Amino acid sequence: MNSKKMQICTSILVLVLFSVFSSLEAELQVGFYNYSCPSAEKIVREEVALAFATNPGIAPGLVRLHFHDCFVRGCDGSVLIDSTTNNTAEKDSPANNPSLRGFEVIDNAKKRIEARCKKTVSCADILAFAARDSVKITQGLFYSVPSGRRDGRISLTADAFPNLPGPQLHLNLLNTSFLSKGLSLDDMVVLSGAHTIGRSHCTTLTQVDNRLYNFSGTNGPDPTLNSTYAAQLQQACPQASTDTTTVVPMDPDTPLKTDTRYYANILANKGLFTSDHALLTDPTTASSVKRFAKDKLFWLNKFTAAMVKMGKIQVLEGTDGEIRLNCRVIN
Repeated sequence: MNSKKMQICTSILVLVLFSVFSSLEAELQVGFYNYSCPSAEKIVREEVALAFATNPGIAPGLVRLHFHDCFVRGCDGSVLIDSTTNNTAEKDSPANNPSLRGFEVIDNAKKRIEARCKKTVSCADILAFAARDSVKITQGLFYSVPSGRRDGRISLTADAFPNLPGPQLHLNLLNTSFLSKGLSLDDMVVLSGAHTIGRSHCTTLTQVDNRLYNFSGTNGPDPTLNSTYAAQLQQACPQASTDTTTVVPMDPDTPLKTDTRYYANILANKGLFTSDHALLTDPTTASSVKRFAKDKLFWLNKFTAAMVKMGKIQVLEGTDGEIRLNCRVIN
């Protein structure tokens, strides 16, 4: 082989190797910050624990915050960005405001991490860690979170509604929503179990998912909803009320415990949303609901695996995006 051909072959080999190593560096990995910021995950865990001690409802809020981040533009921390005079961010969409909470936990963790490791740990990763720690602190399982996400530079209120599956959706549309994010029907049923913790604003039940009043023009509640439970919800959420501060638990039995009561409630026709009851309308999903209701550990293992899978939706890696200094502001 002459020297010119050898140079060409060498150049090609270098380019191939560069591409391979670049892609390897860009892949999410457990322990991504072991050397660059070894205290990052510990700091997040401490901030979640501090917030939980004062307000236990922060834990389900952080799980939901991660979900809403990942379903809009991928897991890029875009849900954390504040609106400006020139742009209304996704956090201020009616799909997110006033229901999302936990932003201050991410802020506090980010501030401490920046003091230790300047411009190293992304807001998107901090949110993923916080969601994991929230599952664990509510008696769920601990799971390893692959990290290395970068932060997005775009946050638009118009992106929220088309991408977030609403509580009023029936099974086909729910499945379509999850499939569009690379999540299977089984993932959808498993991740719906996150409704085992947390709350809903009454306005969601009276203005978005109308199961309580004049359901399908019947001038009454959804007939598939347990009548006693429906009466309790009607008492808590008056039809004419526009109070955005009144809330009800999504799992009235153990609202701050990551367990399988959610699935047992669905089987008893006590699923809060239309999307919850929808899981009984197909033999495959109904079978999963029954299995999960009976086997907590089985569901917990599938749930943590599904959370990891969800956390990889359309992530920015390598040199894409940025590492924000302040999670609320694009650099």
